[in-house]
Amino acid sequence: MTATMERLEDRVLSIEIGAPRQRVWDEITKTGKVQRALYNTVLETELTPGSRLRYYSTDKKRVFIIGEIVKVSPPEKFAHTYVFLQNPSAPTLVTWELEDLEGGCRVTITHSGWTADQAKHHQGAVKGWTDILGLLKAEMETGDIPFKWKAMYALMNAFMFALPKRTKTTEVDRANWKTGLR
Repeated sequence: MTATMERLEDRVLSIEIGAPRQRVWDEITKTGKVQRALYNTVLETELTPGSRLRYYSTDKKRVFIIGEIVKVSPPEKFAHTYVFLQNPSAPTLVTWELEDLEGGCRVTITHSGWTADQAKHHQGAVKGWTDILGLLKAEMETGDIPFKWKAMYALMNAFMFALPKRTKTTEVDRANWKTGLR
């Protein structure tokens, strides 16, 4: 098996959130509105298997994540392919699973399909998903996110011009990115 064919371990993270499963589901699958827990992005998709998925900047001038919906089983499972356009590589798979608990729910994210040539991003995935789950918990339990994240989002918006040209919505459309495969 070549290095690019070799599969790396799945990244699996879980958190308990003191909010009803349906409310959490509605937050992670809402479209057209800012998802503060998902790094202040806006999800665009039809939420049906085979449909395109994009996570945009709040002004929709940049695209950060592209993919294709694989599975939608409300309010239990949401799976989609995943390509991070700042460092594009072969698509991986993100699966959100929600289960009821007394007083709330458990959210588990499994990020799978990593190949050896994605080792650098594979290592960083745990930090990103840990941040997202922590932000989701804060948003669902308090209705707000920590000030440090609001400040980081403001800085990120101020430096949007420094992102690679390939993240511009016009460039993504021109390149015909759909599921991460050209």
